[in-house]
Amino acid sequence: MSTTDLKETILKLDKRVPRYTSYPTAPHFKSTDQDANYRQWLSLLTAEQSVSLYVHIPFCAEMCWYCGCHTKITKKYAPIAEYVSFLLKEIDLVAENLQGTLPIGYLHFGGGSPGMLSSEDFTQIMERFKKYFIFTSKTEVGIELDPRGVTEEKVQAYAQDGVTRASLGVQDFDQKVMCAINREQPFSLTEKTVHLLKSHGINEINFDLIYGLPHQTKETMAKTIDQAITLEPSRFSFFGYAHVPWMKKHMRLIQEDTLPSTEERYDLFHFGADKLTEAGYQAIGIDHFALADDPLLQASKIGKLRRNFQGYTTDPSANLIGFGVSAIGLLEQGYHQNSPDMPVYKKRLEENILPVVRTCSFSGEDVMRAEIIETLMCHFSVDLQNIASKYDKQVSDFAEEFSLLASYEAMGLLCIDEGTVTIEPGAYEAVRLVASAFDTYLRQQAPDTLKHSKAI
Repeated sequence: MSTTDLKETILKLDKRVPRYTSYPTAPHFKSTDQDANYRQWLSLLTAEQSVSLYVHIPFCAEMCWYCGCHTKITKKYAPIAEYVSFLLKEIDLVAENLQGTLPIGYLHFGGGSPGMLSSEDFTQIMERFKKYFIFTSKTEVGIELDPRGVTEEKVQAYAQDGVTRASLGVQDFDQKVMCAINREQPFSLTEKTVHLLKSHGINEINFDLIYGLPHQTKETMAKTIDQAITLEPSRFSFFGYAHVPWMKKHMRLIQEDTLPSTEERYDLFHFGADKLTEAGYQAIGIDHFALADDPLLQASKIGKLRRNFQGYTTDPSANLIGFGVSAIGLLEQGYHQNSPDMPVYKKRLEENILPVVRTCSFSGEDVMRAEIIETLMCHFSVDLQNIASKYDKQVSDFAEEFSLLASYEAMGLLCIDEGTVTIEPGAYEAVRLVASAFDTYLRQQAPDTLKHSKAI
């Protein structure tokens, strides 16, 4: 199939499907006003199991109109300081349910803008974690940073407290593009931040870029990427902007007639991806690019790449504990999510109740289907014979899925060979569509009720 025909085929198939950073996906979690199950799940963790931690800091100094994160705007530090006190309370309550001190594989600070934490509060949080968990030489501590809020004092605290990786929200460097999303951030500021981080020994640096923003063209993207690669980040995340104003009202401030069309988005992604690969970055999954010595690329090559709520990762842990407003975690029994409502979050903690308000206990085939979908999302191929035998199933049990995938095979998007489904090179944008064939929850939803972003 020619490149043009492939593009036309994929664009015709474009529809709303999950990003599959979890399975079952978040819309299928169930509400709860009890924390008993979550406490029990925590109590079953053992010292032989490495766990990972996610901390959500839901504050920003101003609203970026493209943002899909759970965040609150504040110009004052008092609300953040108060939030930290509740976060420390949550850490204490979680620790009460753990059987011993557990080793940490990964600790990630997300948001919002974790960089809004004062250096003192960041250190206080890290010290509380070190009280209850074991940090080893292999523990990766990562933090998402808005370059506009980075100071030397904060970077010094990050380095002293063990931060090993920083993800910088770059998005774009073009002034017109950034003004249209309410985020003016010149290249010089990002350059200064990178030099500051590296001067304190934080050398593993990721850049987040977004395609599909207002006024973006191949010319503006070329300049942005050319500038970005001069700073030699070890890794790029190249995300597509998800315009969902029915879910995030501030996105209504973006003029829709300035957004690229679906076809233009497709072209922007391929243009940007080609620029990154020409610069020596290798593609990983659907939206990551890394240098040859990056651990993410190495994990991809040996089949150990993983995918979770932070995207692609080398984290092998089966257990992720989420802390903070709206945070989602994963334990072997299922998912847990804290309240996204700040007053509810605080009230639960004041009553010595863990703030979990939604859970999803794994049942039936959930774990098997989660493995199938994650494998496809990470490696674009899955051996259903191997997975079926692992879960005491037969390949014939996937008859409905093979029927759904038959049309994709006829279109030349994938190949089915003795139970192995492999997406063809050049058709990787279709992976979310292919993965959705294994999503039994999605099949039960009417198409007009889906609120996910489109696949392209």
